[in-house]
Amino acid sequence: MLNFVSRRVFFALVTLLVVSAVVFAIFSLLPFDPAALTCGQHCTDQIIAANRIKLGFDKPLYIQYFLFLGGIFLGRSYGTGSAAFTCPAPSFGYSYNENACVTDLLREALPVTVSLALGALIIWLIVGVSLGIIAARFKNKWPDRVGSVFVLLGTSLPTFVTGLALLIWVTIKWKLVPLSLIGYTPITENPYKFFQFFILPWITLAIAYAALYTRFTRAAVLETLGEDYIRTARAKGVKERTVLFKHTMRAVFAPIITLAGLDFAGLIGGAIITETIFNLPGLGRLTLRSTYEFDLPIVLSTTILAAAVVIIMNLVIDMLYAVLDPRVRI
Repeated sequence: MLNFVSRRVFFALVTLLVVSAVVFAIFSLLPFDPAALTCGQHCTDQIIAANRIKLGFDKPLYIQYFLFLGGIFLGRSYGTGSAAFTCPAPSFGYSYNENACVTDLLREALPVTVSLALGALIIWLIVGVSLGIIAARFKNKWPDRVGSVFVLLGTSLPTFVTGLALLIWVTIKWKLVPLSLIGYTPITENPYKFFQFFILPWITLAIAYAALYTRFTRAAVLETLGEDYIRTARAKGVKERTVLFKHTMRAVFAPIITLAGLDFAGLIGGAIITETIFNLPGLGRLTLRSTYEFDLPIVLSTTILAAAVVIIMNLVIDMLYAVLDPRVRI
């Protein structure tokens, strides 16, 4: 098991290094001067030249990349003399548009997005997997038909339609959630307001994903129930509940874990539509605003962060696979 984990960690680190280098190169080779984007409408050639030197854009590309990596582990200083300033480790650069270190902006936005993604993940797993099991257990009966209707509606409605509908009906018409609470409050400050803020965004994302997981779970359960070892267990007189939850679901959970991990990692990159509708200051909204403003340090950092989360989640999924199925360790 230790050798398996060591190999996976090593390949994950190598992949992360390659991805960061490729993303850095792509953003560095864009057909415009990044130094020219660091000052406003009163920008002059002298200011651009000074900013180019201050931010290290005057150095060769490979040196810029090593400075970027060094900043992640050691922090990074910009400028000289009395105008010098430092972004402590882990440093992902400096944003002139926001007048702040990128790490500080990520530190503020990341908890919002993680809270959104984690809450939605829990809801859609509970709802989707439960409905999928029930639909498979009562195949071609009314619970299966109800599940099919839910799948059709969940996969057909875009998240912006679901989000706006919840916002209009729940907050404006029914007044179940006060409109003034649309925003973000950390759970450490006020847990009640935290859940009020996130309940509608969680439901918005969970409806779409739960529909997909209902369909996937139903198909996986029905396929597994047709396996030889399931028929053997039934022939031995094993109770149907034991067959379903002990033998069948263990095989079904492996692909569900894969999907859940990848979907969760994708949401960490930012649920842009949901965060915009509910005014959540997460990574998605930060990335969208930075794209409009051509704030390359923020866009670069959020892209690398999203890629890192995907790689880490793949590593976690591999380890969970090894726990569920020992054959994977070989």
